[in-house]
Amino acid sequence: MDHQFAECLAFTLEQEGGYSDDPADPGGATNMGITLATLQRWDRNPTLDAANVMDLARSTAAAIYRALYWNVLQGDSLPAGVDLSVFDFGVNAGPGRSAMLLQEAVGFSAGEVDGCIGPITLGAVLKADPVDLIDRLAGSQAAFYRNLPEFDIFGQGWLGRTERRKDAALAMARQGVISA
Repeated sequence: MDHQFAECLAFTLEQEGGYSDDPADPGGATNMGITLATLQRWDRNPTLDAANVMDLARSTAAAIYRALYWNVLQGDSLPAGVDLSVFDFGVNAGPGRSAMLLQEAVGFSAGEVDGCIGPITLGAVLKADPVDLIDRLAGSQAAFYRNLPEFDIFGQGWLGRTERRKDAALAMARQGVISA
């Protein structure tokens, strides 16, 4: 469990990089993928500013990722590789969106998709072939990015990350590492 989180976190941190505050990025001030809004929510302190984001410690980023993304997405219960695909996309597009794409990828109807990974979703995920599921998720994730208004600015980076995520997730799945 902790090993899988650590491996997935390392991938995400590498993809996210360090501090940035690109005016074209709606997330604003970001460090290691943690936005100012996320840090304010985590610390329950709306007065935090970009300097606090810049000074964010890796250990704090890891704690935020575990609590607000990994745990919410049931990372410890997902098969190896699927956990990376769901977690890293959740960091980039939000955990609710990531959960919805997972539910769609395992065959839930529009009325069944609720963006929450519970026992029914986990049951469907565990019945699915992880390699096929990772492929389906990567396709859905790329399609999601293509529909964003910022795609012309950030799209090639998002699609590149999707391919790197897919490759890493497939390697994890093929190793047969079980995260649960």
